[in-house]
Amino acid sequence: MATSPTIEVHRGDLPAGVDFGPVVAVDTETMGLNPHRDRLCVVQLSAGDGICHLVHFPTASYDAPHLKALMADPAITKIFHFARFDLAVMRRYLGVVCQPVYCTKIAAKLTRTFTDRHGLKDLCKDLLGIELSKEQQSSDWGAETLTAEQVKYAARDVLYLHELRARLDRVLAREGRTELAQACFEFLPYRAELDLGGWDEPDIFRH
Repeated sequence: MATSPTIEVHRGDLPAGVDFGPVVAVDTETMGLNPHRDRLCVVQLSAGDGICHLVHFPTASYDAPHLKALMADPAITKIFHFARFDLAVMRRYLGVVCQPVYCTKIAAKLTRTFTDRHGLKDLCKDLLGIELSKEQQSSDWGAETLTAEQVKYAARDVLYLHELRARLDRVLAREGRTELAQACFEFLPYRAELDLGGWDEPDIFRH
């Protein structure tokens, strides 16, 4: 991967003709962590080739047919880190159910049982030797114009997901947990629906 990634910022939707291939890495930035209250502001995407496309929603207007079609395409796998949140946000604001999906956080929890550190920053450092800055995580993503620092931060959240997936898949296979992980991934859209329906707390899967 190039040391200086290419980042393209789009307003309101992806341009026609952008091809991410059969697997696309995806992340979102929102105004906060409550999907009902905190609107979607940015969706970032990468084919794992060092190029990131950022779709910026400076207002609560989500007429984004190209992005929606990509997210709903059953032939394209979407890689997330903590997919549960991103799927709920996109269901709430874009009105799409994303399938099929892969979650690096779930894969990490099923394989890295020797640690409780499963954040993206931890995975990039431990598995790829890459240091990620989280300085812009709590910035104002609803601003009319994104800063250069915000754009760079958002891009880095998807640029390494393909490589992380490959590393984690090898360990899932080694430990005999590939099918279990796949079952978890297939359930994630329903888990997001439960969250949006009010069953996030209390969680119906708890005692």
